Amino acid sequence: MDERHNTTFPAGFFSRTDETDDGEFYAFDRLVTHIDDGAIAAVGALYDELNFSGLSDPSSGPVLDICSSWISHFLIKPERLVVTGMNAAELAANEMADERHVRNLNVDPTLPFDDATFAAVTCCVSVDYLTKPLDVFAEAARVLRPGGVFVCTFSNRCFPTKVIRGWLHTDDRGRCRIVETYFDMTAGFDEPTTQLRNPKASGDPLFAVWAQSVVAI
Repeated sequence: MDERHNTTFPAGFFSRTDETDDGEFYAFDRLVTHIDDGAIAAVGALYDELNFSGLSDPSSGPVLDICSSWISHFLIKPERLVVTGMNAAELAANEMADERHVRNLNVDPTLPFDDATFAAVTCCVSVDYLTKPLDVFAEAARVLRPGGVFVCTFSNRCFPTKVIRGWLHTDDRGRCRIVETYFDMTAGFDEPTTQLRNPKASGDPLFAVWAQSVVAI
């Protein structure tokens, strides 16, 4: 684990109310959505804006959706979509996925892929559950092709017992800053962009923080 988790962040920042095995918690199939329809639409619109849905040229590379489940919120399926997640049945139900890997990133934050494999990496409403985020972000940078984008989307809903304490003890702006910090502390990413994607929404807000993989000169 990256030691900066312990030296840079306050004590207990990455602890959780429920420290029991995540595998047991996620063993129960949850074929539900965790944000409302408006927020889901905002995720898809962002992916489309960043041209993730338009990656129809195989030479541009596949897309990786980490911490995924039974649905990935692309408006149009990428040419090839690889997903990782905690529940095999949920991943099997993901009709967009071409390849599935059951992976507990809080136990093993490595990604089982070669360097510079993916054109984009996505993490939807899950960054708040990562207990070793700097390791996961470093892995995302490693598997991205130069110029590729890693985007994290999140709202203000969660399983509170499994979210890190640092996330629970701040507000929406503070949560955006947490994800910005993960990017800032990870070699291989440009400066992150942060947006509230649905400012007029009456339901769930949808925040996004993303950054581009550094292009070697």
